[in-house]
Amino acid sequence: MPGRKAKFYSSNVDVKGKGLVESKKDDKEAEIKPSFADLPLCLIEVILYQLVLKDNILASAVCKTWREAAVFIRWVDRPPWLMYLPKRGNSFELYDPLQQKMYTLNLPELSKSTLINLPKLELAYDAIAFSCAPTSGTCLLLAFKHVKDAFLTTTSTCYLGATDWTTENLDFYRGFGSNSLKHSNVVYAKQRFNCLDGKGRLYFFEPSTRVWHYDTTSLPDCPYISYRFWQYEKKKKRIFLAVRKGEFFKMFTCGGEKPIVYKLDSESWDEINSSTLNGVTIFASLYSSETRMNLPWMRNSVYFPRLRYSSKCCVSYSIDEGRYYPRKQWQEQEDLCPVENLWIRPPKKASDYM
Repeated sequence: MPGRKAKFYSSNVDVKGKGLVESKKDDKEAEIKPSFADLPLCLIEVILYQLVLKDNILASAVCKTWREAAVFIRWVDRPPWLMYLPKRGNSFELYDPLQQKMYTLNLPELSKSTLINLPKLELAYDAIAFSCAPTSGTCLLLAFKHVKDAFLTTTSTCYLGATDWTTENLDFYRGFGSNSLKHSNVVYAKQRFNCLDGKGRLYFFEPSTRVWHYDTTSLPDCPYISYRFWQYEKKKKRIFLAVRKGEFFKMFTCGGEKPIVYKLDSESWDEINSSTLNGVTIFASLYSSETRMNLPWMRNSVYFPRLRYSSKCCVSYSIDEGRYYPRKQWQEQEDLCPVENLWIRPPKKASDYM
């Protein structure tokens, strides 16, 4: 009709019927207010790791991402804590590597007046170990010393509550490595005490028969202890033994080089890498080495009992990334396993002690 103005419609509309200006406004609001589903999966795992089973199940109903994280960590291991033995007093420092928190506990029950008394052991020994917690009524102690020139091993055992040690010189010759690499820590598994000699061979003592044995599995040619690799000769070396559900792991360290980890199968020690480690984390120390499975953001790594950055993180080595954290701390390899630190299983209700 004459004089009537035509009505124009904008084509700047999205499929939801919103104008482009309004649609961009919604996108900006979404960026400003992200949802919990936008968190990285590794961070969600750390958050859900703190929940008890009932709350974990409830959290798994939030969204698909949360469900994946909640189900994955529902049955994972709990990491060991690092324990600092005090030089005096009853104050013990405990470090949680997952939460990266340090706790100071006053434990008067560990004072001298309540220590478990043992018969006096007259001779010096290379190593001493427990079969289980010393508070257990079935705990057996083993102390041994290898006599290099006599092809004998002085072996002493004692049950808690006994009035004396049972000591014998048993026929057994242990191969010696270098002066700095004589043997690993001792691990009780499969009803026997297990240890590695300086060349990485597994040997063990069976309390039931009171006999020492060598495992006959063929050994890999580890470059850190092989005469063919002279460049490692003067570097500080250590060897560690750990067991997880009957599976034996051994690890060599050498100065600032990467740790080399082997797993024992039925026929040989096989070197493992990030694709074959399957989420295992190794916690190494001079007295005890522990293994855990599928810990949030700690998988396929080796943790040492040395703290850096004002006691906020352990020195570790990522097998996936092939590097130490912190990067430069590998230069102090001799200090990565101080004798006063060891890994322990944390209390089931740790909050009761805080």
